[in-house]
Amino acid sequence: MRTPGLLIFGMVFAPCGWVLDLTSTVAPDWREISQMPGVSTDAIMRQGIWDICLAYQTTSQQTCGQQDSSYFGQQIIPVAKGLMVASLLVTLFGIAVATAGVRCWRDRPNWIISGLGGILIFLSGVMTIIPIAWYTHIINSIPTVTSGTINVGYCIILGYIGGIMEILGGAAMVIGMCSCCGGWNRGERSSRGTAKFSQSNPPVPRKVEVPNIARSISTSSSVPYSRDSLAERDYPRAKPPRSRFVDTSVTRKPYDADL
Repeated sequence: MRTPGLLIFGMVFAPCGWVLDLTSTVAPDWREISQMPGVSTDAIMRQGIWDICLAYQTTSQQTCGQQDSSYFGQQIIPVAKGLMVASLLVTLFGIAVATAGVRCWRDRPNWIISGLGGILIFLSGVMTIIPIAWYTHIINSIPTVTSGTINVGYCIILGYIGGIMEILGGAAMVIGMCSCCGGWNRGERSSRGTAKFSQSNPPVPRKVEVPNIARSISTSSSVPYSRDSLAERDYPRAKPPRSRFVDTSVTRKPYDADL
């Protein structure tokens, strides 16, 4: 039996969202600071939750390990570290649980197990969205030793996309677990409905009354006389064909024309 579409949707979106969340967690580009005073105009300060790097656009050089105690001392940084790492671990555990219920070598998938995996994947997406949204909300108010123009980094965008994909994938698995569906919209046949159908009595054939043609003719005919009156009257009949008379008294020799 092929895997239902809801489970395929969840099993595809969950790993894709995990890869995007991993990139958002590791890469040091949650916030970019450009046009810094006293520094080259092509220099960009890229700040993440684990490291800070100074990159130059013209030479493509990047120097990481920059120190900024005021930036890493903010409350959002340790909270984002914990939630992002927890989201990655919960996503992996949810995918492992969902795989046990989605595996295709069974006749039917286990919707309870796959639904539990979907709940874990959904929660991991929520844990990703919380620090990303919080960081975006206070992105301009986070203090730093370097001043300049502040822009959103690509890690924020990848984190939003990854978290939304995990939420959608987990929600699809949870929807498939709902008992109100009964299995019909998933290409299956409900076991309860099958058992009830097998125990029901066979259908009783209906009796079909065939109308009597002779009775209908005699009763519903529009002719003012009946069939019996037709038999009593004397109508002229066709005469029978006349038989050829053959005279056997005359004996003659047969000719070829007679043969």
